[in-house]
Amino acid sequence: RLNVIDHKDATVQEQQAYAAVGQADLMTTYSRSFSEYGYNVAQILMTRDDVDDPLTLHNITNTFEELIHRRVVPIINENDTVSTKEVYHNGTFGDNDALSAIVAKIVKADLLILLSDIDGLYDCDPRKNVNACLISDVNKLTPDIVKGAGGSGSRRGTGGMISKLSAATIAMNAGIDMVISNGSRPEEIARILQGESIGTLFKAQTFDQ
Repeated sequence: RLNVIDHKDATVQEQQAYAAVGQADLMTTYSRSFSEYGYNVAQILMTRDDVDDPLTLHNITNTFEELIHRRVVPIINENDTVSTKEVYHNGTFGDNDALSAIVAKIVKADLLILLSDIDGLYDCDPRKNVNACLISDVNKLTPDIVKGAGGSGSRRGTGGMISKLSAATIAMNAGIDMVISNGSRPEEIARILQGESIGTLFKAQTFDQ
């Protein structure tokens, strides 16, 4: 174990070391959890440059396809041990929302579900305005919707509602539906997969052939 200090005071090298140790613990947890349901897991660590390079992207796509074919659950994360603006010329994904949308596009997913600490997208911040209304369906991201999303999110992650809207743009333009739901109620995931209207649904864009 490393002697972890406040991440705000950690150097880049220390953050990379923490990430390396944390990935091992994370995969152990996922492996134990999925094994209870008879599934194996695999780890895929990606960088922005991996996605931007055609050959590497082709190799990543092949890996995803083979894992899914073999019913192995891929656990995807940014390769924080090397993915820094100082090392990679294209920078980082920035947050897991963008990464998840890019992965959904790579694997040609039908649906992307992002879990948040609120029930979905509101017309204004529900933590500041008790009259905020949940938006159940979004067909197009308008400036008013983006403005109502406000700024960054909770302290538990790097992404906020703005980053989720950026992910929605990637997903919708790739022809993928996306749902934002409350992560404190994981049982809702199964209900979403059954077609129940929960949270906010961002509808995939359709394009004439």
